[in-house]
Amino acid sequence: MTVHFGTDGWRAVISDTFTFHNLQLVTQAIADAIASESWNNVAGQEAKSDPRKMVVGFDTRFLSDRYAKEVARVLAANGFTVYLAQADAPTPAISYNVYHMGAIGGVMITASHNAPRYNGVKLKSAYGGSALPEQCREVEVFLYDNETRGRGPNLMDYDKAVELKLIRRFNPILDYGEHLRKLINFDIIAEGKLRIVVDSMYGSGRGVIRGLLQGTGCEVQEIRGEMNPGFGGVHPEPIARYLGALAGAVSNGLGDFGLATDGDADRIGAMDERGNFVDPHKIMALSLRYLVEKRGWTGSVVRTVSTTRMIDRLAARYGLTVHETPVGFNHIADYMMKEDVLIGGEESGGISFKGHIPEGDGILMGLLLTEIVAASKTSLHELVQNLLEDVGPAFYERTDLRLRHPVSKSQMTQRLQDEAPAQIGGEAVVQVSTRDGVKYILADDSWLLIRPSGTEPVLRVYAEGRSPAMVKALLDYGNHIVENIA
Repeated sequence: MTVHFGTDGWRAVISDTFTFHNLQLVTQAIADAIASESWNNVAGQEAKSDPRKMVVGFDTRFLSDRYAKEVARVLAANGFTVYLAQADAPTPAISYNVYHMGAIGGVMITASHNAPRYNGVKLKSAYGGSALPEQCREVEVFLYDNETRGRGPNLMDYDKAVELKLIRRFNPILDYGEHLRKLINFDIIAEGKLRIVVDSMYGSGRGVIRGLLQGTGCEVQEIRGEMNPGFGGVHPEPIARYLGALAGAVSNGLGDFGLATDGDADRIGAMDERGNFVDPHKIMALSLRYLVEKRGWTGSVVRTVSTTRMIDRLAARYGLTVHETPVGFNHIADYMMKEDVLIGGEESGGISFKGHIPEGDGILMGLLLTEIVAASKTSLHELVQNLLEDVGPAFYERTDLRLRHPVSKSQMTQRLQDEAPAQIGGEAVVQVSTRDGVKYILADDSWLLIRPSGTEPVLRVYAEGRSPAMVKALLDYGNHIVENIA
């Protein structure tokens, strides 16, 4: 079995590669890796962690609850005490409980925003974020070694493990919710008397934002909050093309604005009162401005290579350092663990800020956006317009080209460097970055990024321009190049 941990764990098609047996083998390798000396030598592990305690959670996908039980059985058979979520829960809630409960690690059964036919494993480390790349490689080494030696997984009967208290069911929302109450000003939210539509996209964030806002005086309507493992036939990703239901609910007067979380609620998207999608670029920029200007916070700012340069313009105004990373929240987490980071985020909607675990959190950011709207005493549409007048204009678009055959990232990068254009759309190319894929940065701060996905057989083309015409010129150029490469 070939299992590779990508930018955020292992994902595969249910009943194809993602089977009970393969999951047992992967879990045995996880147990072996965590028990090894090298796992605990990785920087960032907490000294208070219990080396025999693990946390396991799951989302709303087909068989996720049963897959989680299999993970718990294998871990229990390897001598771990496993705290298994009572019901589906957001990934950030599981991650927070890993840290809060002093566990050595955690496993979340989810394929996040991927199509319904996928499921997956997200591996968490003791600090509450995704396991580091070297820890994931350790799991792969043990998996290969076990296969080579013909060693199968250790298994324990589930009921027996519960009887021996090696598997203990718990509610991860309780402590997670208390933690969020320390990061969000619910008094400000209560003063706003807001009407909000929450679109959980049938994912494991269902009911959480609505529950946390109870008692604030906000009127919260939740849509797509029932159990539906097929996600209504769409990818549970909070981007404009999948949020027609949210746009319709807001347009029909169910709320003043909308919030959307993905399949495991570690990503955020929003909709203003006019049915316009508010993307994570704008959410992160609004959050940075609010945290500095209203809360008076400072610290460095971390964004991925595919995230808006409005962040850079705001940070320059406030005298804050900006770090650009490859795509993947694990790279942002590296900075959050080693220095005072004010906010970190990526274009896909994973964002976190000071005081929280190093993990993208759609629930947290949805609540912060609610606080921002309440504090502004204006609409989300007006907030976004003000932001664009302040540090824009900024227009953004992304296209994905599905590949029939794998593309060598190194060869693609070299070719795009060698064939870098002098100008695109009438603006000079002033910088070429190869931090993750190839990024052409133009004289007017527009940019074009071409990179392969870390989780799917896809080449992604990202563009941000100071006008719709520039975005079109960037995408046309990028798509032409990508078609030649593919």
